[in-house]
Amino acid sequence: MLQSRALVIALILLLSTTLPEVQSKSIFEKDRRDLLAIPEAIASYFYEAVNKVSPKVSQFLLDTVQSPSVVAARQRIVKEAAKVSIMFEQLIEKIKNLWYTRVLGY
Repeated sequence: MLQSRALVIALILLLSTTLPEVQSKSIFEKDRRDLLAIPEAIASYFYEAVNKVSPKVSQFLLDTVQSPSVVAARQRIVKEAAKVSIMFEQLIEKIKNLWYTRVLGY
């Protein structure tokens, strides 16, 4: 029961501190691969918030994140996200080319 309360408090602290800091970027910008850093930033904020509330729970989270199965899953997700990001960039370029050639007539 105490751990669930600590988790709820940590989530409230996380959401209250991170939502005002969100900065929007256009999807047409060249630095779209920054999206891969968003989950890491969220995890970092979450860990910091939990660490303020309960160091024991934060140590458990840290041990869990550093386990081999979680590390392998994170590496796989990063690899697949990079592929999707590249495909998305190619799609945006095709849409731009179609827009300029078919719609605007350049």
